[in-house]
Amino acid sequence: MTDASAPPALPVTFRPTRTRAVLLTAGAAMFVVLTVVAFLLPTLSPGERTSFVFTGALLCGVLVLLSRPKVVADDSGVTVVNIATSRRLAWAEIVQVNLRPGDPWVFLNLSDGTSLPALGIQPGIARQQAIGDARALRALVDARAPRGD
Repeated sequence: MTDASAPPALPVTFRPTRTRAVLLTAGAAMFVVLTVVAFLLPTLSPGERTSFVFTGALLCGVLVLLSRPKVVADDSGVTVVNIATSRRLAWAEIVQVNLRPGDPWVFLNLSDGTSLPALGIQPGIARQQAIGDARALRALVDARAPRGD
């Protein structure tokens, strides 16, 4: 095995860091702008001010939720955290790691015949990082998953 295909040391977390930074920055900025506007407009009632702040908090919360995805690999398996769900997989459950051209994120083919999207590795803003992360996860699966060959 060459150095380029050697699996990374465990535990390792894969997440779209640039996308996460953009989402969290935009969320915080929207909350601050809406809150400042709510208190600078003199004609707003207390209820209207509250609704501005609540709307800013809601938008920020949605963007925080969208920044949640990650894939965490450790000695016992992989945890896939998507927007609203989290799933723990043993190494033996993962058959293949796929990131084909045009895919919005990595898909994990599982031993039960299903496919699980892993939004924590997505080529949106940082394509090269996503390709490297997918290769690293594939190397980990190849090294850790028992094969019946």
